[in-house]
This record gives sequence, C-alpha cells and structure tokens, in this order.
Amino acid sequence: MVVTSLKLQDLIEEIRGAKTQAQEREVIQRECAHIRASFRDGDPAQRHRQLAKLLYVHMLGYPAHFGQMECLKLIASPRFTDKRVGYLGAMLLLDERHDAHLLITNSIKNDLSQGFHPVQGLALCTLSAMGSADMCRDLLPEVEKLLLEPSPYVRKKAILTAVHMIRKAPELSSVFLPPCTQLLQEHHHGILLTTMTLITELCERSPAALRHFRKVVPQLVQILRTLVTTGYSTEHSIAGVSDPFLQVQILRLLRILGRNHEESSEAMNDLLAQVATNTDTSRNAGSAILFETVLTIMDIHSAAGLRVLAVNILGRFLLNSDKNIRYVALTSLLRLVQSDHGAVQRHRPTVVECLQETDASLSRRALELSLALVNSSNVRAMMRELQAFLESCPPDLRADCASGILLAAERFAPSKRWHIDTILHVLTTAGTHVRDDAVANLIQLIGGARELHAYSVCRLYSALANDISQQPLVQVAAWCIGEYGDLLLEGNCEETEPLQVEEEEVLALLEKVLQSHLSLPATRAYALTALMKLSTRFRGDNNRIRQVVSIYGSCVDVELQQRAVEYNALFRKYDHMRAAILERMPLAERGDTQVEEEEEESNKAAQLSEAAAPVPTEPQASKLLDLLHLLDGSSGEAPCPPPQGPLPGGTLVHLLDLPCAPAPPAAIPDCKAFERDGVQLNLSFIRPPETPALLLITVTTTNSSGGDVTHFTCQAAVPKSLQLQLQAPSGDTVPAQSSLPITQLFRILNPNKAPLRLKLRLTYNHLGQSVQETFEVNNLPVETWQ
Repeated sequence: MVVTSLKLQDLIEEIRGAKTQAQEREVIQRECAHIRASFRDGDPAQRHRQLAKLLYVHMLGYPAHFGQMECLKLIASPRFTDKRVGYLGAMLLLDERHDAHLLITNSIKNDLSQGFHPVQGLALCTLSAMGSADMCRDLLPEVEKLLLEPSPYVRKKAILTAVHMIRKAPELSSVFLPPCTQLLQEHHHGILLTTMTLITELCERSPAALRHFRKVVPQLVQILRTLVTTGYSTEHSIAGVSDPFLQVQILRLLRILGRNHEESSEAMNDLLAQVATNTDTSRNAGSAILFETVLTIMDIHSAAGLRVLAVNILGRFLLNSDKNIRYVALTSLLRLVQSDHGAVQRHRPTVVECLQETDASLSRRALELSLALVNSSNVRAMMRELQAFLESCPPDLRADCASGILLAAERFAPSKRWHIDTILHVLTTAGTHVRDDAVANLIQLIGGARELHAYSVCRLYSALANDISQQPLVQVAAWCIGEYGDLLLEGNCEETEPLQVEEEEVLALLEKVLQSHLSLPATRAYALTALMKLSTRFRGDNNRIRQVVSIYGSCVDVELQQRAVEYNALFRKYDHMRAAILERMPLAERGDTQVEEEEEESNKAAQLSEAAAPVPTEPQASKLLDLLHLLDGSSGEAPCPPPQGPLPGGTLVHLLDLPCAPAPPAAIPDCKAFERDGVQLNLSFIRPPETPALLLITVTTTNSSGGDVTHFTCQAAVPKSLQLQLQAPSGDTVPAQSSLPITQLFRILNPNKAPLRLKLRLTYNHLGQSVQETFEVNNLPVETWQ
C-alpha cells in the first residue's frame, strides 16, 4: 500500500499527536523519504510545499541539510510563493560555514535591483541574516541605492542590512556616513529608529564616524525634544509616552556621542533635564526612558545638579512595585556609589529596606550596595542593620554578608571594643561562613588591645560555653583562654554580671572541644595548645592536663600527635623550662612581617650564593625560548640550598670590619608591572650589598576597585641562566578599596649579571569573572642586574 505525502498542516497534527518519541521519529522519517523523492522528481509545483515541511522538521531539531540546494532553486524561481519559501529556507539552512550560500549572491543582486518591494524585503532580510563579508562587499552598491528608496518598507530593511554589513566588514563604514546624514531629515519614525541603530553601530566601530556624528548632536537633541513635547499620537504613543523606542535609541546614541566630549555634553544637558522631569513613570515605557536618561547623565560631562537628579530618579525606582525596576535601580546605584557617594547616601534607608526582599537577586544587590555605603559616620547604624540581616539572610548570602561586615568593621571601627564585639557577633551567628583570615585578624586585634584582654576572654568563654559548633569562634576562644586564662578566673571583665569560673570548668570545656565530633583537626590543635598553656596559668594540679595530653600522643592525626609528644616531653624532661616556653605570645606587628622577611633573606643571601652551582651560559635564542615556554612546562623555581654554618670568629671579623664598611648602594626605583580594573601589581627591589648576585623582589598587589579580588595567585619564570625561588604570599584575597595588599617575595640569583627577563602569570577572581593574565615585565630597571 502506497502512503501519500502529507500536507504541512496534517504533518504538524500527526507529529503533535505522536505519543512517544519513537512514533515521532517514524512519522518524520517517512515524510522525509517522501520529500527526498519529490525533490528527485523535480516537480516545480510541489517544491515549495515540500521545502516548507522540511523547514518544520528542521525546527524540531532533525537533519534537513538535503534541502539546501532546493532553497537555491526556489530563490531563482520567478514566482513569489517560491521565493518566499526559498529565502526562508536559506535563512534557516545556510550560513557562512556552507559554501552553498555564495551561490545565491547573484539571485539576491537581481532581486534587489527589481522594483517589487516584497521581494526586495525578502532579499534584504536574507542578506542581513546570513550574509558573509564577501557577500556584503559584492552587494554594497545595491544596498546603498536602496537606502534612498522612496518606500519606507524597503528603506528600513536596507538600513538594518547596512548594520549587518558594517559588523561583517567594518571597512565599509565610510560608505554609509553621507546617507545617514540625509536619513536624519526623515519624519518617519521607523526610518529614524533604524537610522539611530545604524549611527550607533558606526560610532562604536569607527572613531572617524564618532567625530563626524558629533556635529549632528544639536539635530538629535531637536528630534528628541520634539518627541518629548509632542502630544498623544495613536500611531506612535505607548501608555501615553510618545514613541519610547525611538527616545531610548536617541538617548543611547547621545550617551556615546557625549562621552569624553565637553562640547557635546553641554549641548544635551538641558534636554536631559527636561526629559528627566517631564517623563511619566507610572508605566514601564516611561521608566525605560528615565533609566536611559540616568545612564546618559552619568556617562557624559554633566552638571553636578543633573547628576544628583539622576540619583534621585534611581531612588524613586527603589520604591517601585516592579521587582525588575528595583533591581535595575540597585545595580545602577552600585555603579555610582564611588563617584557620587553623597547623593547615593541620601537613599540609604530605602536601600536597607531592600535587604528584606524575598527575591534573592534583589537582596544580594541590596547587600552589596549597603556595604558600599558604610563609612565612619554611619558605621554603627549600618552594622546593626547588617547584623540583623545576617541572622535571617539565606544561606547563599551569609558568606558575602559576613565577609562584608568584617571588612567594613576593620576599616571604620570607632573603637577596639566595638570592633571585637562586632567580630564576635559575626562568628557567633555565621562562623562557618567567614573568610579564612577572620581567626588570625581577631587574634591580632585582641592581642593588641591590652586593656580588653579580660573583657575578650570572658566574652569568648561565654560564647564557647553556649555553642561549640562554630569552628572559627572555637579556635579564637581556645587561643584566648590559653593566653589569658588567669584573667578569666579573676572575673574582672567589666560585665554587668561578673563571671565566676573555676579551673575545672575551663578544663572541662576544652576537653569537650577536643572530644566533639564537630571539631576540626585545627580546632583540636588550638584546644590542646590552650590546655598546655593553662598548665602555667592555673595554680592547681596539672595531672588532668598531663593525662589529656598523653592521650593524644597516639592520635591518628599527625599534627595532633606531634604536638602531644612535644608537650609530654616538656612535662617529663624540660619541666623547669615550661613556664618560660609557654609564656604569653608577643604581639606580632602586621606591618613588620615583610621587613623581617627581607632582613632574613638578606642574612641568608651569602649562604645561597655559595651553595649555588655555576650555570653555563646559553645562546640568547635558547634563553628566550625557555622564558616564553617556562610557565607551560617545568617549574622555574630553584630549590632552596641548605644553610651553611657560620665561620669561626665570623662575628669578630664583622665587628672589626664595621668602620670600613662601604656606603650603601643607591635605591633601585620601583616599577608598576600590571594594572587592570583597579587591580595593580608593583615591584620593589633590594640587592643586598654583601651579595650583589642576589636580587630580592617584593611583589605588592593592591585593589582600588569596588569588588574583592579572591583566589589570587602569582607565578613567575626567568631564563635558565638565573635561579628563581618564590616565597609563600601573605594571602590570596585583596578586599575592595582596601589598604591591606598581598605581598610576595621573589629571590633571583644572577651570578653572571645577565639582563633580567621576568614573565608573570596572574590568576584571580574579580567582579564575578575569572581572570588569567600572562605577560612579560618590560620596564625592569637596569640596576636590577648591573
């Protein structure tokens, strides 16, 4: 039984009526066989019907490549019904990757040259959808003629085709400059809208076009003013706003023309103020125009009062019931908070209210903006609001909120006690979500506040007694109890109710931490060290502490086992030294770490140079090849040689030589190696006088942008004739607008005084993007190797 071919409507109904995927494939395979047979028979009357069915099959995701040549035959047909389906098939089945698309160039040229407007429209649509750069160059004269065609229908399509041609072949931009100037004289809104799109594309791709169209800014201003002052028009008005699509496109073009150009900005300031004050915001159309107006005001050289007006418009957007408008307002205010901080600060109460939004995107944007609004004058009020939000915020926002509170408290803390209370509240509420450096920062803060030692240890003991699940809190509390446990027993903690604690209670709490399954190995190490220190702080018997320490001498965790064995040795062999060894830790100054490292490196420089074996020189081409491929292959770090023992009488020799010591060498100038989006990397150099072959490079990474830099790593490579050793960096996070940079020390041994070549690879996350930069530092001072 021969099954006849289906009509398009019947095919659609049968495919939709298939109950399984297998039935659908069976229907499509059967019909595709009929379509192939019809194409082989070459029936001209049925060709466009069969191709229409094939296009529907293609839209469902099934292969339809065998219909490409049929598209070309239909396009060459004189019948309009054939051309319509043929051009549609070409747009769907052909693209630049298929050589067959070049075969329709002559057909499109012929159709563009005839005067039948529907066919010209089809040809223009096809060219703008799949035309390659070669096709655009070949068909440029025909499209240029159609730009001045009397029919608005054809002119609109020709203008949009010109946009596609510029994107494919930017060198054609100059051809469209004169027609665009004439098209601005049109009164047809559709032609004006497409012309604005074409001019915008030209200005973004060609500096010459940008200079050319800055001369027509007064004309654009007049067109927009006419739209703003025009009354209601049934043809172009939407929700009472006169042609909002054209207004938005003109505002975008004005933003491009006024950027970094004082004269053009001055010409549009009055108009922008008029649009901002006269546009109705009760409908989305008016809100869209106002938002584009705000973006234009912020991008050009606008007056201060106009910028304040723009911020106030965004503030009104925050009160809108539409969530999309509120999100746009929060995002825009976050961009403006650095340049117009005072104006944005006036809307702080409204921004804080947005923290309670149920939509996760809105609450995240409100959190980012709230953190950016914190300063020294409002830090107490803002911290109360942010801490309240931290207690109820969604889990995916807790880490960002906790980190933001800690950074803001570090920058704007009015007092150390307030700072400590704030961090403790964050650790108690969301301790598992804080940054890795929160524990070290709080220990540093407590250690530096001598007058708050008693207060801090009492607060931390109370918090630890209530909850031992927050690991960062437990670690800080264990450290503080170990250091200042004697102050805890005294009870002088300046609380309304003095805390009375016995030694046995403190020891029992630390044992509870050690035995808890919630405790991490690092937390147990803190607790074990705290118990050991309490053996010198408490006056009671130390047998309980010795028993606990001895238990962990056989722990499966190597770190805990080593600590316990060493502490047992202190009890058994060196008990007379235990009090001196376990005395309170001296305060480590955060700013002196880098200097101490450099001094230590300078002292070991001579030993390093003596241990380094001489390296034979290599041809320059080989050095360059090694430098370019070092990061992709083996590591360029040289192993650190073992330290050499000091020579006998070395100290006396140095003392006798002091009066004859040479003058210190001249300082080597610093250099900036990298800068992108506020992230800057600077290099400073030191060459120890006693070891001229050694160069110490301190790499300092700063961040002046509005977003944190996280997971920062810096790798380096030098030619094989040099030896490179990388020290561990001070961290991997640079907070936004922070004065706490990341520092890392490079040691380069250059015994042959070869010209220094240094290649760096930076990897980090910034502003929601993963960044990787590989570059060679070309501005190294000659003093680094001569």
